[in-house]
Amino acid sequence: MTNQNHPYHLVEKSPWPIVASISAMLLTTGLVKWFHLFSLNLMMLALLAILLTSSQWWRDVSRESTLQGLHTLKVVNGLRMGMILFIVSEILFFFSFFWAFFHSSLSPTMELGGIWPPLHIQPFNPFQIPLLNTAILLASGVTVTWAHHAVCENLHTQAIQGMILTVLLGLYFTFLQALEYMEAPFTIADSVYSSTFFVATGFHGLHVIIGSTFLLTCLFRLNAGHFSNSHHVGLESAIWYWHFVDVVWLFLYISIYWWGS
Repeated sequence: MTNQNHPYHLVEKSPWPIVASISAMLLTTGLVKWFHLFSLNLMMLALLAILLTSSQWWRDVSRESTLQGLHTLKVVNGLRMGMILFIVSEILFFFSFFWAFFHSSLSPTMELGGIWPPLHIQPFNPFQIPLLNTAILLASGVTVTWAHHAVCENLHTQAIQGMILTVLLGLYFTFLQALEYMEAPFTIADSVYSSTFFVATGFHGLHVIIGSTFLLTCLFRLNAGHFSNSHHVGLESAIWYWHFVDVVWLFLYISIYWWGS
């Protein structure tokens, strides 16, 4: 590595890919065990392993980028392209949920009473908590854009303030959605409406938690001085992901909460 004559980063041997793979396999196995045997032991152990592995892996990537200077222009462009392709795959992931929802809602079967929502389902009022959550995510999009602009302008204090507000808004959104789930008048097993509702909004809520964790990690790195106005690809990736979460929620609100009710 001392005689490197190319701009690419050859990753050193790392235990985290295989450990993360085994942890993910144990997590799915633990979910099956939870569904069938009502035991959370294996799932919680695997979830803890994934969290610990992720923190160690992110630590190594941050060290490579910040202290070792291994993220050259070529590497950064590759990371950007990888994040773009990942977001495209996530778009297709949510597209399947919207396909299932509209397939059932545009032509409801006689088992559903020929109407949508089904006769026994009482949907949420779209102008209560769902509308508040929409305002929260739109506001978080503004604050994270403010933070990004502040980083580009070397305004360190404003960048930290924008990131703190964004993380708090993400946590507030998660709290309100959990509250909404606890007060739901239907369960995931009631009909195809409730199934598509909980799967689509639940996976979006999971993405909000992941995005909030992503932004919180960037907040710690920003406070530690890891980002500059010309080198902040990790922060950019987190912001792209957060905007993707915002846009998906707008489609969820319009189609499932508003039109679907």
